[in-house]
Amino acid sequence: MDITPRTPRMPPASQASLLAPDPHTPPSHVTTPDDSTSFECGACPPVRRFDVSISIGGDAGQGVESAGAIACRALVRAGYFAFGMADYRSRIRGGTNFYQVRASDAPVLCHGDPVHVIATLTRDAALTQLANLARGGALVCDESVDLEPSPGSEIHVLSVPITRIAENAGSKASMNMAALGAAMGIIGFHIDALCAAIEQRFARKPESVVRANVQAAREAHEYISGRFAEGFPFRLPSTELAPQPASPFPSLPSAPSSSASPARILLSGNEAFCLGAAAGGCRFIAAYPMTPATTILEWMAAHAADLGIVAVHAEDEIAAACMAVGASLTGARAMTSTSGGGLCLMTEACGMAGMTEVPLVIVDVQRGGPSTGLPTRTEQSDLLLAFHPSHGDFPHIVLAPGTVQQCFEAGYRAFNLADQYQCPVIVLLDSYIGGSLVTLGRSCLSWSAVERDRGEYLGGYETALETPELANANATADATSTAAAAAAADTAGGGYLRYALTETGISPRVGLGRPGGVHAPSTDEHEEDAHITEESGVRVEMMRKRMRKMETALANDLRGPAMYGYAGANGDVDVTLLVWGSTLPAACEAVTMLAADGIRANVMHYTDVWPVSDMKAPLTLRAMPRQLGSATTPASETLVTVEQNYSGQMSLIHRMITGRAPDFAVLKYDGRQISPREIADGVREGLHRSRKEGAPNA
Repeated sequence: MDITPRTPRMPPASQASLLAPDPHTPPSHVTTPDDSTSFECGACPPVRRFDVSISIGGDAGQGVESAGAIACRALVRAGYFAFGMADYRSRIRGGTNFYQVRASDAPVLCHGDPVHVIATLTRDAALTQLANLARGGALVCDESVDLEPSPGSEIHVLSVPITRIAENAGSKASMNMAALGAAMGIIGFHIDALCAAIEQRFARKPESVVRANVQAAREAHEYISGRFAEGFPFRLPSTELAPQPASPFPSLPSAPSSSASPARILLSGNEAFCLGAAAGGCRFIAAYPMTPATTILEWMAAHAADLGIVAVHAEDEIAAACMAVGASLTGARAMTSTSGGGLCLMTEACGMAGMTEVPLVIVDVQRGGPSTGLPTRTEQSDLLLAFHPSHGDFPHIVLAPGTVQQCFEAGYRAFNLADQYQCPVIVLLDSYIGGSLVTLGRSCLSWSAVERDRGEYLGGYETALETPELANANATADATSTAAAAAAADTAGGGYLRYALTETGISPRVGLGRPGGVHAPSTDEHEEDAHITEESGVRVEMMRKRMRKMETALANDLRGPAMYGYAGANGDVDVTLLVWGSTLPAACEAVTMLAADGIRANVMHYTDVWPVSDMKAPLTLRAMPRQLGSATTPASETLVTVEQNYSGQMSLIHRMITGRAPDFAVLKYDGRQISPREIADGVREGLHRSRKEGAPNA
């Protein structure tokens, strides 16, 4: 991790809004969330009575991820909040993998650091994770692993016959369940809840497999509980929380909601985005598998029949993006998903969508680059690429959700924005937020909170295939279309103007089958009626028309940064952390750590990262509250960017637009997600160095 100094003014802003309810209802085959509790990231993390983290480690192929996911589901079944994060290499066999699970009585949106229990299947895994173990924590390893704690380390190395327990249970492959049983036994988790989650996970396997895994977990749990667990300082209290039925994802309920439906679910960012896209009316996805975006295509394909979605495994990323553009030309809401390398290949299709003014949603689940880089690791390194995803200037929008709940919102909001402004919308997730499991209240994913806004779309044959409410919305849009749109859509004399000049920059759009809507979606510069031209005056008018759409979006639909954390008065905030995307939860927790040292900090988080307003008169950071409409959440004059890339890409954009560069940066780019402790330590070090360098006699 770097702490990079920056040379020492303000973004546009409107406080991020909550989901607004709307009258739409989900399809009958989708269960409506029924819990009224929202677990979104708020002004600061909740106060927790307990907070315990465990890590399961081993070689690829030993079922480490399965063990971790089972632990998460078991915790949720018992009424706890859980967070699960996989850390794995791009190898089918061998190498060292981990799965970290964090449990608490309050919502957790990021991983813990350090961990309290490490259960490993190999010596290499033990050595790799040992530095991340808390004082007083426990390292559980097989009796064949010869490890002794360093003098004064204050950790416990516990030898457990993991291999023998698995073999006695009937299958050496159940070693992962034995390790899991031991880890959960140390923290005091009830074995019956764990076994129920194991049975659910292996329900489709032969009975012998289920029995072997349950027995291995139970015996290891009993072994460790009888020898050590009672005196362990990091234990889950006897739960006073109401047990929750299991709700595994991905899966869509096959029956309508009932009183027995679970109030909480485990969901990854990729799954949440898919649910949001489905709720928003996605009808087509074409993609080529690319880690860590592959699960988006898999989820959509698995539920395509239920949701009325066409899912295509394309031959490559170029074909996928072009297929999505073609589907959008018909009037269908279409998308593609990829990672950074795939986005590079999609740039020409993205530019084509920008010139032809075709809605297109691209989901980029970021990983380390360049080239094939770190295929299974996380990074926030595609921001500048997303800002300029093709040659030339053209309108497009970039979103970067910071929590799993925000991923759901981004799913349907991306389609609304793409339709409203007839342009590409790129959604930046990353491997961490895309693959990690988070406990959410079902109300956070309410289909009834989803509005579908197609903008100046005048319909086509596909309207009859949409939901009744969307058909009604289209009818209303037809009736209330602007005068310019109505005139452009007057096709009696063959006068449909696909690229009609309007004050907003948005022209009326038709789908296939709209009477009189014949036009040529030209990729060359064109006139209002889509005929190609190289006349300079037309070029200027059309360029201005296209880019006016972004001015309209900034004025009406795009959001400025949201503020979280310390709410001081009279400018008494010490530090403002500038973050975007998945670093939000860790930054919010870092605020509470800094407060223990008397450092008053808050977080400025961007979800709508492009376009941003060109402020002609830069403002000081202390003027920010007036821009946000929040006099109770000021920003400080000390600005620190926290990003997961080498160059601090958001800080570069922030300085370009506002004239204000961060005072220093906390950067991490080793492929692992930054933790709250790393952010807090980086801020402390940066402040110390700044004060030392600023002292006259230093």
